[in-house]
Amino acid sequence: MDQARKQELKKIATKIRMGALECVYSANSGHPGGSLSIADILAYLYFEKMKIDPANPKDEGRDRFVLSKGHT
Repeated sequence: MDQARKQELKKIATKIRMGALECVYSANSGHPGGSLSIADILAYLYFEKMKIDPANPKDEGRDRFVLSKGHT
């Protein structure tokens, strides 16, 4: 992966973190730590590694990702 792509994924991870913080703030409740710590992994998997097509979410051959962090 080239440096430009790495920088793009870092920006995506930052947006994921901001979304998590906004959700916790808006709800006036929650624990953002888990969401903040996994943002880089989510950005890499979803935008780089996984076989997905947002235009075709019912594609039988798509990758599926199940996350259950609970109270880690």
